[in-house]
Amino acid sequence: MGSVNRASPLPLWAQIADDLRRRVAEGEFEERFSTDAELSRHYGVSRQTIRESVRHLEADGLVVRRRGRGTTLSRPMLEQPLNSLYSLASTVRAQGLPERSEVISAKRETPPRSVRDKLSLAVGEDVVYVERLRFAGEEPISWDRSWLPWPKASSLLKADLAEGSLYDAISTYCGLRITGGWERIRPVVPGQRERRMLHMSERSAAFSIERLAMAAGDPVEWRRSLVRGDGYCLLAQWPAGTAVQDGAELGFAASVS
Repeated sequence: MGSVNRASPLPLWAQIADDLRRRVAEGEFEERFSTDAELSRHYGVSRQTIRESVRHLEADGLVVRRRGRGTTLSRPMLEQPLNSLYSLASTVRAQGLPERSEVISAKRETPPRSVRDKLSLAVGEDVVYVERLRFAGEEPISWDRSWLPWPKASSLLKADLAEGSLYDAISTYCGLRITGGWERIRPVVPGQRERRMLHMSERSAAFSIERLAMAAGDPVEWRRSLVRGDGYCLLAQWPAGTAVQDGAELGFAASVS
């Protein structure tokens, strides 16, 4: 039985939470995190006390609790630098996780006006629409929707989009190399559909990323992504020796890849 000191002024849930943190750090739960019932028997306390302990571990980002799926250890945080061209596929692979995509849709369609304006298309021009659910290991990390001008990207429908960067496929099948663009990143609270799709808890936020990719000065992709905030962080860097004047702020620009 786990050790708790009932004479201690420290609440039982806090003592158990500290012990669970130690056990997590020592790798005890790598295969499976114990159920509330198992922890209750181990420490000789009520399930309510266990739930309070595990709730604090979840607040620390150590575990994730989901209805019907129990408690699991949080996966490693994907850290994405913003000061250079990047791709989510490369970021996932660089951290030793398998990368794949579930292709929800890949087709020719007539775009809405908002997309047409972003891609500088005339009325009546079609696009290639690609919708993918991106995975890092066994967990979904991002929901991506991309629109590309049909005349430039029609060959993309011949590609296997189940893994790798979309821009690698654009280069291989369409002969286009992404040379610039911009992103707009903001935090959002996902709806129920998005939470179910990305396996997110009710307490987790997400990043909404809007992206326009350019090739030789022409827009070739408009993308909207929803990325899990509990498994992904953004890192901005600046050159050594950068001076900041009083009242000034450093600015960072994110490119695409």
